Amino acid sequence: MNALFVVLAAAVLFLLAYRFYGKLIAQKVLGLDPGRITPAQEINDGIDYVPTRPAVLFGHHFASIAGLGPIIGPAIAVVWGWLPAILWVVFGTIFIGAVHDFAVLGISVRHRGRSIGDITHEVLGPRARLLFMLIILFAIVLAMGVFILVIKDLFSYYGADVAARAHPEAVLPSLGLIVVATAIGYLIYKKNLPFGPTIAVGVILMFVLLFAGIYFPIFIEFKQFWVFLLLGYAFLASVLPVWLMLQPRDFLSSFNLYAMLILLTLALFFANPGIAAPALNTAAMNNPGAHLPDLVPFLFITIACGAVSGFHCMVSSGTSSKQLRNEKDARIIGYGGMLTEGFLAVLVIIGCVAGYSAAQWGQLYSGWLGDAGIGIKIGAFVTGAANIAASLGIPPVVGSTFFAVTIVAFALTTLDTGTRLTRYTLEELFRIMRLPAFFTNRYTASTVAVVMIGYFALMELGGKPAGLALWKLFGTSNQLLAGIALLVATVYFFKQKRPTWFTFLPMVFMLSITTWALSASLIGWVEAGIENNLPLIVVGGATLLLLAWLVIEAIVGFAVFSRQRRSLESTVPAGSE
Repeated sequence: MNALFVVLAAAVLFLLAYRFYGKLIAQKVLGLDPGRITPAQEINDGIDYVPTRPAVLFGHHFASIAGLGPIIGPAIAVVWGWLPAILWVVFGTIFIGAVHDFAVLGISVRHRGRSIGDITHEVLGPRARLLFMLIILFAIVLAMGVFILVIKDLFSYYGADVAARAHPEAVLPSLGLIVVATAIGYLIYKKNLPFGPTIAVGVILMFVLLFAGIYFPIFIEFKQFWVFLLLGYAFLASVLPVWLMLQPRDFLSSFNLYAMLILLTLALFFANPGIAAPALNTAAMNNPGAHLPDLVPFLFITIACGAVSGFHCMVSSGTSSKQLRNEKDARIIGYGGMLTEGFLAVLVIIGCVAGYSAAQWGQLYSGWLGDAGIGIKIGAFVTGAANIAASLGIPPVVGSTFFAVTIVAFALTTLDTGTRLTRYTLEELFRIMRLPAFFTNRYTASTVAVVMIGYFALMELGGKPAGLALWKLFGTSNQLLAGIALLVATVYFFKQKRPTWFTFLPMVFMLSITTWALSASLIGWVEAGIENNLPLIVVGGATLLLLAWLVIEAIVGFAVFSRQRRSLESTVPAGSE
């Protein structure tokens, strides 16, 4: 199979989906109104609520939702073969992931930019809100802790044995961009410098830093230094006004991401490579020694971001809804942002299956690595993408540095947004608990958020970092978040007397497939030995119980509302309005 054909076919499907399906949802389900005042305009506090240009908000939103998810998941999942991964990414993005992001963004905008967890109080009740927010909190801090570990591994120099996974040349561009972005935000918002020329200077400096990193790699032997530095960065990104650091850094980083998309697409035109991997990797699937989980249901939790991700509901209703300048922009931000991430995931899959010879690919993907293979599979994408980019005459060291810096950019944008979202969630939880105002200010909540993230990055469970020890739960908990968000959206649209099948069918699929995957995982962990998998069993079992409780709450709430609606309708005289 020709790799270019697969990429072009996916691009066409995504464009058609945006033109027709996204427009249908905008008009029939969300009822977007360009004349309606958005929360960013109404509140506009200069810290979290800031009316933002669509291009800037798209860059922030896309960079935040992308993170490492559309790289890690697809890079691992192609072990089953490239065809299942491509099909799930394309059709999952169009009918589930983009609908999920778009629907949550629209609902949040109509509720003063409140998070979907907080809105659950009005849709399903106070207990459901608390349960949902606990699941949200666990999924976010676990993911952010692991992202810090991945960045640390990309920055740290281990020696020749794993030098392909370490990219100290990415340190200077990644950290230097934080300084450049902060200066750009200050100059635009406080000194009123013209937007276009100032951003152009920022983009130029960003790529200058890229080449500077190649000539001036930074080596620090104390690897935990990076963990503490990144936690400090996360705290600052959470408490500073959104326009000063988070928004401009994410926006500038998005140019890095766009460049990667364009570079890989152009390289495919010139290289025109065939796909070395099998469409379905039956050799590994039929080999007990490869230890592959069942394709169904585990494909659908291995590839999360890039098809559908519960983390996105927090970005849509956490930061993006507070910056939306006009409701008409919600379609390109919510639906279009997810389609762009889906296209990125397609390119990652192609990079992992067309950037190697058949023999090299077979050696890389001879068996299942799961959480232990996060760094290896990221390295596989970096190397494979650099091999494809070489068809444009780009030296391997430049290509690998560029892709490594881009991956770090993904991780940092999700880290800063994720920490801010954790802060929002904690502030809401502290208000629910009626704690003093000291606990609900952004500095205290951000400190607690950083401590929680630091636990998963620094503390150990069973001889390895807690984040990696529990990473097997991220896929299911993240996808359960998506299913629950779709559940809340479905009940909300039902109450608003709007079409519900757009969210109902994806909700049923997501809750079913993730419950199946989590149940199968729990059984496997118990059979493998309770003493060896106790943290996974305890946390996984608690997550499953929380989900069951939340679904029961939703069914009860739905039944009560339906009964009240029928009662009200029966008391209205015939022919009256």
